[in-house]
Amino acid sequence: MHREDARRRFRRASWVNVGANLAKIIAEGAVGILFGSVALVADAAHSVADLVASVVVLVWGSSSFESADVNHPHGHARIEPLSALFVGAVIVVLGGYLLYESARGLLAGSEIEFSYYLLGALGFAMADMYLAYWYTQRANVGLDSTALAALAKDCLNDIYTTVAAIIGVVGVRLGFPVLDPIAGALVSLLVIYQGVEIGQENLDYLVGAAPTAGKREEIESIIANHAAVEGYHDLTVFYDGTVLEVEAHVEVDGELTIAEAHDIETDLVTQLTGMGEVGDAHIHLDPAGLGEWKDGSDSPSQSPTDTS
Repeated sequence: MHREDARRRFRRASWVNVGANLAKIIAEGAVGILFGSVALVADAAHSVADLVASVVVLVWGSSSFESADVNHPHGHARIEPLSALFVGAVIVVLGGYLLYESARGLLAGSEIEFSYYLLGALGFAMADMYLAYWYTQRANVGLDSTALAALAKDCLNDIYTTVAAIIGVVGVRLGFPVLDPIAGALVSLLVIYQGVEIGQENLDYLVGAAPTAGKREEIESIIANHAAVEGYHDLTVFYDGTVLEVEAHVEVDGELTIAEAHDIETDLVTQLTGMGEVGDAHIHLDPAGLGEWKDGSDSPSQSPTDTS
């Protein structure tokens, strides 16, 4: 996908989240204040922070699609997981707030006054957030944006919190107001868990963590199974933003011409970057049997048939 097309799709999805959160805040806030519903006002307040997160992704995250420049020679790929990390942090804080409100409701009791307008506002909020979730997921196909994925999860969290509010309102109608804080506590724990999960995933992207063992083995297989490769060593695979960087010393026939060696290097880079998750690959060719690396105990030579 062209960079500008990807950026436009990213911004549209971000705007959808901004609009959806604004609509939810207005609907729940107005009805909640009108009927004195703490549950709806709290859920609307929850969406205020979601709105802030959506605006941050819109303004900040879209810059990840900018080309490399003098000040950012490796591009802006790390801005996206940084935006997603912010969203994860917001989700954790909001989950903690909801847990606090639920605990206070259990101790002090619920004061929600039942009205069908409350259920109407909550039903609108659920439909609103589901449509935002559906559109964000659909827009993210092919983009694989961690920031949009975080916003989509946040939309699901909003649906869960709205379900909790509905259970509380129905509980009031049936004479069991304690259902409101109990449901809220359970949902808030789920919200905190998902926020931590988002934060952990994107922190790995930011600190240059290694990929899974399976992904590394897939990369090793491409290098080792190349017909011209006689061995490899000093293989490093790490995340640079949301994409992988591969660095490796590859051993080939020392009698090859420069043009032949260049073709082998180009073929390896093309195969590795063709994996999708690999953004760039740096291959250094060594003459087979040179043994320069064997002096180091931490970088043993590996042959195509021995990649352990």
